[in-house]
Amino acid sequence: MEIRGQLQQLVYKAVYNVAGDCLPAGRQVVPASQIKIEHPELEEHGDYSTNIALIMAKDLKQKPRDLAERITAKIQNSKFKVQVAGAGFINFKLKPEYLVEQLGNMDISQVGKGKTVIVEYSSPNIAKPFGIGHLRSTIIGQALYNIYKFLGYKVIGDNHLGDWGTQFGKLLFMINKTETDDFSIQNLEKLYVEFHQHPEWEDGGRTWFKKLEDEDPHARRVWQKCIDVSMTEFDRIYHLLGVKIDNTHGESFYEDLMPQIITDAVGIAKKSDGALIIEVPNEKTPLMLLKSDGATTYATRDLATVKFRQARWHPDLVIYEVGAEQALHFRQVFAAAEMLDYVSDRHSLIHTKHGLYLDTDGKKFATRKGKTIKLEEVLNEAIERAKKLGNSDTPTAQAVGIGAIKYFDLLHSVHSDIIFDWDKIMALDGNSGPYLQYTYARTRSVLAKANNAPSDLPLKSSHWLTSRAVRGGRQGELYSEELAVLRWIYRYGEVVEEAATRYAPNLVCNFLYELAQRFNSFYNKCSILSAQYSEQKEFRLAMTKSVGEVLKSGLNLLGIEALEHM
Repeated sequence: MEIRGQLQQLVYKAVYNVAGDCLPAGRQVVPASQIKIEHPELEEHGDYSTNIALIMAKDLKQKPRDLAERITAKIQNSKFKVQVAGAGFINFKLKPEYLVEQLGNMDISQVGKGKTVIVEYSSPNIAKPFGIGHLRSTIIGQALYNIYKFLGYKVIGDNHLGDWGTQFGKLLFMINKTETDDFSIQNLEKLYVEFHQHPEWEDGGRTWFKKLEDEDPHARRVWQKCIDVSMTEFDRIYHLLGVKIDNTHGESFYEDLMPQIITDAVGIAKKSDGALIIEVPNEKTPLMLLKSDGATTYATRDLATVKFRQARWHPDLVIYEVGAEQALHFRQVFAAAEMLDYVSDRHSLIHTKHGLYLDTDGKKFATRKGKTIKLEEVLNEAIERAKKLGNSDTPTAQAVGIGAIKYFDLLHSVHSDIIFDWDKIMALDGNSGPYLQYTYARTRSVLAKANNAPSDLPLKSSHWLTSRAVRGGRQGELYSEELAVLRWIYRYGEVVEEAATRYAPNLVCNFLYELAQRFNSFYNKCSILSAQYSEQKEFRLAMTKSVGEVLKSGLNLLGIEALEHM
């Protein structure tokens, strides 16, 4: 069991005993859910802390510090020291012997065992090049996929392609108007941009989409050409990114299911100016199921998607890794899905609402203005910059360059907007992907020089603390730089679980960066290979090994390759 869970049980047992002495017969003891075990803001206060005594004091009408003293008196454990601080906080400090024992013990919670999560991510639009705007959904979605799988969930990745809707009517209108036989992505984008320079063509776009829905043979044939060309383009980019998504279902996949959505909505939906709508509680704008010409909408297709996924996979959670600009749409769709009984009490729908990549002027890149930054160009630039850092061979440069782009994206909060900064992306001495990759490579180099493969090193070296003096004849004392690593590395499992709960891969980035900084401080201060005692060398090698394992695991969760050499 992870450390936080053990503490929570011990505190609850102590609280139960203390409260039982104070409460009148029949009164309920403090619920376990109220007992929060957190890390103090200042590490010198301890490794964990709880304010449960302050919470209980209000109900019991007692002084919180007195109550805290009574609670701590009932907690017996050899793994940590417990003390009361301030007005009634209870702090726990893990003993060095216990921290050393945790080296190599990646006790990761399997909270997801028996549960299913669907992550919808990437979801580019057909007939458009992969722009930098698609990167956030692709990278964040893959990281969430990896994190949930790491925690024991059955995870299903779904690439929900935009291959349907009025946008294809617009494209078909332009292809027909220009009689082009150039179906390259570049030309299709050019036609799309040109369409939006002529507002008078809007009706033509709607007409051609209706033809597509009505299975007009010519419209379907041209549309399929656009899909084939686009998928070739997307597959090349996914290969470069190292991303592989389990399922690819375009909006058109749900075409046959949409009539059932309209049938299910009878009694809930109503006509409005010829369109079919659902009035969603707490939303001024209704959700439209059918346009006045009978064409379906994004909402119709998304509801069909909800129903299909529920029937096929019975998910406990569906994560829509889609931009914040779609917030209203998803609020409406989720509400309508509940009204239509498409989701159960155990079936949660979550929209992560990621931020945007912004131009240097602070404005969104806009395809309609012909201003898209091609993702492939950005990735190739990153690879070239990685070569200038000394990574001459192409595979290493690709791993460093692509990893740098991914990490720069993921270190930001999902909800934040991002302005590209190449200096920060490729930095070797800051919070960057190359810095973490370099630190991992450093751990591998140390182990290689010691002629110790990972399997040759013990996972636990607690005997060092009772065998020889580290300095000045004081037995069992660790350097502050060693303790700093030990007091951080054990938190890995907690951080991963919190990242899943909060849909926040940046928490993993923050943890890895802090771990790398602490390890590099230790590396610069403490000799590893020429340590004074053999036991000390063994301990430091074991710690180096554990740091490397955690860095590699965390980088893999972020979709970044951990390099043996840099």
